[in-house]
Amino acid sequence: MDYKAFFADVLEWIGQANQAAVRYGMDKPEFWHWVANSCGAIVRKYNDNRLAIKQMTMMVEWLEEASNQK
Repeated sequence: MDYKAFFADVLEWIGQANQAAVRYGMDKPEFWHWVANSCGAIVRKYNDNRLAIKQMTMMVEWLEEASNQK
């Protein structure tokens, strides 16, 4: 796996997640639908690599925590 490319994609995803949170609101189903689809796309892009799965799972957990802190 190209780790540099993977982590660049994760960094880009974080920016997109911030934009999606502003567009939809973190409490809206549309936001969480975007999160699920975009995380799945990254995991598939990296052929279900275990690191990709764990990283994107952690990103979802991070968003859930941020959403609950409002």
